[in-house]
Amino acid sequence: MKALTAVGYGPLADLTFSDVDKPVPGPGQVLVRTEAVALNPLDVKLVLGSVREVFPVTHPFVVGIDVSGTVEAVGPDTIGYAPGDAVTAMNLGVAGAVAEYTLAQTGPLLTHRPEGVDARSAAALPAAGLTALSLLHHCVPVAGRDVLISGATGGVGSFAVQLFAAAGARVLATGRPDDTETVLGWGAHHVIDYTGGKTAQLARELVPGGVDVVLALAEDGAALPGIAAAAIDEGLVLTCTEQPTALERGVTVERVDLTARDGDLSGLAARVSLGELRVPVTGVYPFSEARTAYEDLVGKHTVGKLVVEF
Repeated sequence: MKALTAVGYGPLADLTFSDVDKPVPGPGQVLVRTEAVALNPLDVKLVLGSVREVFPVTHPFVVGIDVSGTVEAVGPDTIGYAPGDAVTAMNLGVAGAVAEYTLAQTGPLLTHRPEGVDARSAAALPAAGLTALSLLHHCVPVAGRDVLISGATGGVGSFAVQLFAAAGARVLATGRPDDTETVLGWGAHHVIDYTGGKTAQLARELVPGGVDVVLALAEDGAALPGIAAAAIDEGLVLTCTEQPTALERGVTVERVDLTARDGDLSGLAARVSLGELRVPVTGVYPFSEARTAYEDLVGKHTVGKLVVEF
């Protein structure tokens, strides 16, 4: 079968289409005929090797971790799924997704695709949606609290805006001027133009005492104190990259990793089916242009999710 592979750690330009063996599902696994794959920044880090100490990969490495498709076959002792079922999954550590067929493991990272949810939307849901949900779970209750979401137009941010707003938070979200209407449509109460580099200052003008929580989805390292200036004294900054630390004024930085509980992915899919959660797919590429899609992910300003369709 055809797959987009990396033969070693290196630049995206080195990704190639290769013929690889069609995977065979093991115990508790399903073989998925791929219909759509969503791109994630983690995919790029795995290709470059920048996270090799945490997530080492074996080469040749098939890229991609978010997939939607149809079950082709099931492995031994696999229950709840049968050939022909429409599914969506995050399969990090199981198999690469940008391939004609891939594997998924039964459990919280695999669920049936509800009727009425297309493959593009379903593929774009797992990693970004579950990360946003993990951020929400980390700081509930949020009803009535002021939350600044920096990086709001990215994959995780686009879901975080919706989930936090639906939970009753007053959401301040960053975006470019031409993103304003889109981000307000996701449920944000205010959109802050980050292009001038004054996000924290502008947030303080809207909420003079400071926001209760900052989701720093676009900053890490030396940039964190700058965005943390938007938080109240003893406030909370959540990040998906940095280790816990303390900043001035008692502001705490806490790292939140994706944690999928039973029912989380199926619950998000159900909300999409009911029209309660939007999946912002803004770029769709054919399988033959998958490498270009990854180059656009890192080289262009993208809103929401990019998807490769088979």
